[in-house]
Amino acid sequence: GQWVAFGTGFAADGRAIPTLVSSDGVRWTEGPGAVKPMLGDPATEYWAPEVAHRDGKWFMYYSVGRGDQGHAMRVAVADRPEGPYVQAPYPVIDPGTCPFAIDASPFLHEGRWYLFYARDLLDTARPGTSLVVVPLDDPYRVSADFHVVARAGHDWQIFQRNRSMYDATYDWHTLEGPNCVAPARPGGPLRLLYSGGNWTNDTYGVDWFEGDHPLGEWRDTGGERPRLLSTAGSLVGPGHCAAFDGPDGRTLAYHAWDPARTARRMHLAPLVDSGDGFARIA
Repeated sequence: GQWVAFGTGFAADGRAIPTLVSSDGVRWTEGPGAVKPMLGDPATEYWAPEVAHRDGKWFMYYSVGRGDQGHAMRVAVADRPEGPYVQAPYPVIDPGTCPFAIDASPFLHEGRWYLFYARDLLDTARPGTSLVVVPLDDPYRVSADFHVVARAGHDWQIFQRNRSMYDATYDWHTLEGPNCVAPARPGGPLRLLYSGGNWTNDTYGVDWFEGDHPLGEWRDTGGERPRLLSTAGSLVGPGHCAAFDGPDGRTLAYHAWDPARTARRMHLAPLVDSGDGFARIA
């Protein structure tokens, strides 16, 4: 009977993952924090939750770290979509095999669950944060092996030039915030929405890759600017979106800076499939 939105950070009640609730998808009020931090948890950041309904439970995937360092993937479970969520005692991905994992996005395809997420890859002409996917057969743990969905391929995806990372200096690129969208019509491709650039400024934007299976080949049909969302008018640095079936059809939730750059705020817009891709959001 209601909609629930989950955000990065902490709620006013001290719990992690703030929530907003709505009965109509238009008017929203602040709800409680969804997750109680574990006693003695050294993490200072809780980032980018996404929730999946599976086996009668609600599974929330998110990353934790200190600042922008050492982010590990976690999962918390609840009996109701709004929570409260109880954290599993161990990470989804072993931090020993992946020193930086963010932006988990569960996706059900042909009866099997998959987990898209972002991790750092250096073995590429454009090193930086890239998009990968793994089977999510166990909702609590995934294999250290992964399938690369996409690496950066365009200048607009540069996060920072001459960035010091992993004891070296790179022109660092960023692809993050994956969210897989099922075909709008039978026989169409999967489309993986993603954000690129630098989330702190107006370079940030949203584009998509196309594929036929999560573990298959993904095609970059984009170009030298993000096609779906980019800075325009009062929207500054829009990104990290999630598609869902809203009150008025397929809808996109995303964030953008307010004009004063005081906060990134939630926005909703229709997500229109033009046949050969998504129509640009004005």
